[in-house]
Amino acid sequence: MSTFCRHNRFTADCPICSKGTVLETGGQRTRRKSSGSPSKPAGGRRGSTPAFTGPHVAGPARRDEDDALFLIRLERVPGGVRLGEWRGSALVPQAPVLAALGDVTAGKQVVLVPGNHDHQLVAPALERGRLAGVGPLEVAGEHPPQPGDLAERVASLMPRSELTVSYPGVWLRDDVYATHGHYLDAHLTVPRVECLVAAAVERFGTRIGPDGPTSAAEYEAIFTPMYALSHAIAQNARARPVTRRNNLSRHVWSLATNGAEGGLGAQARGLLVGRAAIPAAVAAINAAGLGPFKAELSGAELRRAGLVAIGEVVDRLGVEAGHVIFGHTHRAGPLPGDSGEWLLPGGTQLTNTGSWVDEDVFLDGNGPANPYWPGRVAWLDESGPPRLAAALDEEDLAAARAVS
Repeated sequence: MSTFCRHNRFTADCPICSKGTVLETGGQRTRRKSSGSPSKPAGGRRGSTPAFTGPHVAGPARRDEDDALFLIRLERVPGGVRLGEWRGSALVPQAPVLAALGDVTAGKQVVLVPGNHDHQLVAPALERGRLAGVGPLEVAGEHPPQPGDLAERVASLMPRSELTVSYPGVWLRDDVYATHGHYLDAHLTVPRVECLVAAAVERFGTRIGPDGPTSAAEYEAIFTPMYALSHAIAQNARARPVTRRNNLSRHVWSLATNGAEGGLGAQARGLLVGRAAIPAAVAAINAAGLGPFKAELSGAELRRAGLVAIGEVVDRLGVEAGHVIFGHTHRAGPLPGDSGEWLLPGGTQLTNTGSWVDEDVFLDGNGPANPYWPGRVAWLDESGPPRLAAALDEEDLAAARAVS
């Protein structure tokens, strides 16, 4: 669920977008009364501990500068989880994570580099540029937030930080380029739902030639309609197709690759999906001119295809860098034991920051050593290659899973 709705308001404040969700307030919705009774906070001052129900984890109650009680909790909401601030039984319409980040980054520059899920942070700026006839979209164009932009709302929550938007990437050093990596979906040979939709848009909704996109503007012609639709759907409080779409790819992959770990029924389903259904579907997709896609869904192929695809993006955008940092595929690397495929033919070293999503279907019990372990960050010094580090341990992940 988005913090801000399609009406450029906090979702919790919007009577339209909050309708039918846990954010709905006032007389719009009948609430269950808490069975708990107000408690006295430490120090003998009168007050009440925030009261609510539902799956969540929370830290201890805290006091603000006016000595009022509040609580920060991670809770399950329709379509995912949310970190929110509660006072009494009311959700405070703000983004505590961004406010906390703003405290840490006070006096510093914060650069947002949007991707597929947060494309709306840059979409208004791209549209303004298109209408104004601005020249070709640069590979690291700066797009300062304007009043009314979603990015400007984010900036307002971090008032002591210098926030800007760079898209589709940013130069972190003269030899280091960083991008989310979503453009690689135009070249990925793994038949993920997003890639299939992108192929259809490119084939039937653009004038891009048979050689594929060769500029940032042509990539945007493919992906902007997809992301605009996803954003519109996400603002519908009662819709859940985006969540289902993401689960579909994981479910198919699990059926095709994990059958050997189950009984005869699971093995039969795995063989049927992996050796019959998927090859037949991929053949039909390729015959329709949407390929080329491959029917192989192994972990090695997912990694290889992602690296080949981002290599295509780097080449087609003309990015000349010693290092390119990206994400999107959720497979961190290079890690100890990885092969030389992370080095592009031109000498560019690739680094993937990994995942911040609990992809349980990809985790095998190896803990933070697993390449899909959530919560990695890439540190970049004044010189030298990027360094990957795990920010979450197994206890952190267990706490998050308690509410997901």
